[in-house]
Amino acid sequence: MNKKIKVFAPATISNVGCGFDTIGFAIEKPGDIVSLNLRNDGIVKINKITGDGGVLPYEIEKNTATVGILELLKNFPDKNIGVDVEIHKKMPIGSGLGSSAASSVAAVYGMNKLLDNYFPEADVLNFAVKGESIASGAIHADNVAPSLFGGFVLIRDYNPIDSIKLPVPQNLFCTVLYSQIVIETKQARKLIKKNIPLKKARKHFGNIGTLVSGLYENDLNKIGKSIEDEISEPARASLIPNFYEIKNAALKAGAYGCSISGSGPSIFAFSKSEIDAKKIGSAMKNVVNKIGIKSTLYISKINPQGPKII
Repeated sequence: MNKKIKVFAPATISNVGCGFDTIGFAIEKPGDIVSLNLRNDGIVKINKITGDGGVLPYEIEKNTATVGILELLKNFPDKNIGVDVEIHKKMPIGSGLGSSAASSVAAVYGMNKLLDNYFPEADVLNFAVKGESIASGAIHADNVAPSLFGGFVLIRDYNPIDSIKLPVPQNLFCTVLYSQIVIETKQARKLIKKNIPLKKARKHFGNIGTLVSGLYENDLNKIGKSIEDEISEPARASLIPNFYEIKNAALKAGAYGCSISGSGPSIFAFSKSEIDAKKIGSAMKNVVNKIGIKSTLYISKINPQGPKII
């Protein structure tokens, strides 16, 4: 049994327009890194956190990485197993890119590796979802599952969690614009209406089906048509300055679809090549530059792997 491990877990785009709380996918960068060092006294301890600006807690019952590990160890027979943890945040917190999910996935995935893959995939997912829920205030897996499994993942149900891996189109690129403002997931979720009109629900279901069909058929036009959000985008757009202007700039530059990633403020857009992805990113960034908000662009293919040992 190895005693040390360092794991990278990728950022994710959740909701994907029409897939509120049900569909997400992993990107190649950014991501978080978690280092683990086993101990034999049953103690779990966070020794170091970097890249968080001092905002993340060292209390193991409040940190997404260690809550997931505690849940895992609760179900492991050897109660003498403990671990020293280091968390290196390599992506902005509150960005809509699944930052808390990446930390939780890196920690739980790494811990299971150190225990010789004692737990099956489904259990690892449940432990990581439990860890992520500390940050988001709710159980949802559309960030955690793609960060853990890579590619596109559909969450069919939450009781219990039932995840389905979807195909990854070969030529699908993603542009992500992160405007440097903070939107708290818990607050953004409060904006979502509890009920939606039947007409909007019908359109939403049609778009989800079209997205899944487009992924299976490697059809970027279908995928692009499906990126319409009747639930979260209308409620959360007001939290992102000039959102619709940014979205229109992306579409005008050739994007196959554009919407808010998770709770925002990150905005994603699909394209068929790296050249197009960069062109779309420049158009989106120009809008943000005009209003004086700092921003970061990420250009990435879909990450089919998920976490990796480094």
